[in-house]
Amino acid sequence: MNIGEVNHLQVLRFTSVGAYLGDDAGNDVLLPNKYLTDGLEIDSMIDVFVYRDSEDRVVATTEKPLIQLGGFSYLFVKDVTVFGAFADWGLEKDLMIPFKEQNKKLEEGRWYLTTLQLDTETDRVFGSTKTNKYLIDCDHPIDRTTPVDLLICDITDLGVKVIVDNRYFGLIYHNDITRNLDRGEITVGYVYNVREDGKLDVRLDPVGEVKISESAERLLSILKVKKYLPIHDKSSPDDVRNVVGMSKKTFKQAVGTLYKERLITLSGDGISLAE
Repeated sequence: MNIGEVNHLQVLRFTSVGAYLGDDAGNDVLLPNKYLTDGLEIDSMIDVFVYRDSEDRVVATTEKPLIQLGGFSYLFVKDVTVFGAFADWGLEKDLMIPFKEQNKKLEEGRWYLTTLQLDTETDRVFGSTKTNKYLIDCDHPIDRTTPVDLLICDITDLGVKVIVDNRYFGLIYHNDITRNLDRGEITVGYVYNVREDGKLDVRLDPVGEVKISESAERLLSILKVKKYLPIHDKSSPDDVRNVVGMSKKTFKQAVGTLYKERLITLSGDGISLAE
């Protein structure tokens, strides 16, 4: 029985206060009468969200929360008290965001990026706006053609911050933004680069396989060995031919292709393999 998550449970029995639902491990939980629907009967399977109500009892609900355990969402703060801030997360009981889990003092009537976490000692869920500490660094390649879930966050000088698959920090660069994006929007994107620091570069449209010319492939192969080449678009044709064995025109076309795919970086005195 997973608190803070949607559980697929079986109807065990009906009582005067509701239906008791059970899992394969022998746990049961009450689904109050107000959530019962016509057609629900013994042995029926039903998806419910399990959490603790205002009286600290573990209960089930058919209401759908705006956020689940380990997830991230922008939530509206309805009230701030001496105990903490209380946000609307789509359920009857508001979600408490303790002061120690606030990255800054929260204000009533505003929206904040929030994550839902579980206190394992008390078995209670809580909200946190210290979202960075709950994101992890990506340490493995991600298939460019596989769609990922994105939560649109703040705009920066470089682009739009996103949370990828409720796990990783990502960024959509300004020149890769192909439509209007709203903070809090959930959409789909594609990862085309995993940085050394574990952050992700993301695009909204399918990336597909990188298709580059034979000369670009050759230039990329040279860079993978040497990492840096002291030639650029202002270099003489002879220098280009001596370093990479191709004409300056072909070299410039290859550089353009690799730069467009973010496989290389350019400097005033040469080109380097992108990190």
